[in-house]
Amino acid sequence: MIIRKQQMNSLEVDARERFIGFMQDHLSRHFPDHVQALNPEGVRRAIEAGIERPKKYGIISERDVCKFIDLQFAFGESFDSDGTYPWATEVLNDPTIRTPTIRMDILMERSQSYLAWLDRKGTGR
Repeated sequence: MIIRKQQMNSLEVDARERFIGFMQDHLSRHFPDHVQALNPEGVRRAIEAGIERPKKYGIISERDVCKFIDLQFAFGESFDSDGTYPWATEVLNDPTIRTPTIRMDILMERSQSYLAWLDRKGTGR
């Protein structure tokens, strides 16, 4: 069986739309206040940015992109580069972490540690 380029592009578009739909539902459950504050088009734009943005770190699997988008909603769209969360920039740019899934797992651990530190400090979010 031969899959032509047009067919492959169609499959990619379908997979992307399915993932966007999944993320809209996921974010509605886990970040309802954020989703409510954005209109549906704003949520879609944030998801699309969250699909593109992690590519520069080699992060492309749905699982890892989902986590990256979760972090964007938790810490802000530019959490990875604006300097507010140096632990995020450090992990994402660490050349010794060669596997994207491990990179995301470490990033999630660091984000949880940061949130726990905020709770201990009493500042909350």
